[in-house]
Amino acid sequence: MNLGRAIVLIVALSAPAVTQTVEVQARPLSDADVELIRKDVQAQRNQIITDTMTFSTSEAAAFWPIYKEYVAEQHAIGTKRLNLIIDYAQNLEKMDDAKARDLTERFFAISQDTLSLRKKYYPRFEQALGAKRAAKFYQVDNRIELMINLQLTSQIPLIP
Repeated sequence: MNLGRAIVLIVALSAPAVTQTVEVQARPLSDADVELIRKDVQAQRNQIITDTMTFSTSEAAAFWPIYKEYVAEQHAIGTKRLNLIIDYAQNLEKMDDAKARDLTERFFAISQDTLSLRKKYYPRFEQALGAKRAAKFYQVDNRIELMINLQLTSQIPLIP
């Protein structure tokens, strides 16, 4: 499964409220389905990082344990994002100002959590890889995040 399809499947959790003109008849994704999709997306992220960073043996030994911790904390933020998307989809057609404010504040908090996580881990990645290589990792990480966000936002309608 490619990254784009995996993200679209995550967005499918919010169907049918997200669909605008097409009626979708599909079984809802279970928690197990979501977990499998997340694992597939993470495996693809790992492969992109591996291919792009071309770690030496010593860099890999230093990087991957830190990255594993980083990903665990990213997972918690991803759960908040998924819950936000589901809540948005469930309230899209009946959105009022209070719900819009709540969703926007949660979006800001998720964005802040992501930035805080990156700042928290930067010294560890820098120590493991050096400043230049750590910066490259963050470029790769950010590009992956931008691709995921593009996939998500292309599937989520604006508030009517």
